[in-house]
Amino acid sequence: MTSRELESEYFESNPLLKWPKKVSRLKTTRNIIIISLSKLMPLKLKNKLLRAIGVKIEEDVAIGLSTQLDIFYPEKISVGKGSVIGYRSTILTHEATTKRFSKGKVEIGENVLIGANTTILPGVEIGDGASISANSLVNRDVEPGQSVQGVPIKQKSDEE
Repeated sequence: MTSRELESEYFESNPLLKWPKKVSRLKTTRNIIIISLSKLMPLKLKNKLLRAIGVKIEEDVAIGLSTQLDIFYPEKISVGKGSVIGYRSTILTHEATTKRFSKGKVEIGENVLIGANTTILPGVEIGDGASISANSLVNRDVEPGQSVQGVPIKQKSDEE
C-alpha cells in the first residue's frame, strides 16, 4: 500500500463554490437525503439504502448510527465483508483547500474495525483485518492486520 491517491484540480478561488459544475445538484440532493435517512436506520435497511447510491457494501457489514458518508461521491466508497464502522465516523471521498479540489476512493477491506468518531480521508486503503481506534484521523493507508490510533494515525504499540 502507498500514500493517498487523489485526483486533484486547481482553481483560482475557492473550489467549493464551484461544486455544481463537478456533481449534479440533483444527485447531490438525493445523496444528502438518503445518507441522512440511513443514519437512523437499522443495519440491513441502512446498507440497502447506501447501496442504492453506489456505496459498495459486502455481507455482514455494520455501519454505526450517525455515520456520515461523502455526499458528492459515495460511489467511491467500498466496505469489505464483516467490517464494522463505529458510531459517528466520517468517510470522505473529496476534500478541498482554498485553491484545490481533490477526490479519491476509500477502500475498506474485510473484517476491519473502525472505532467511533473516526475520520477517513479520501484516497485511503485500509487492509483486511486492520483495527483503527476511536477518535482517529486516517490520513494514509493502513496495512492488513495493522492496529493504528491517533490524529493523525500511528501504529499502536504493544503496551496500548
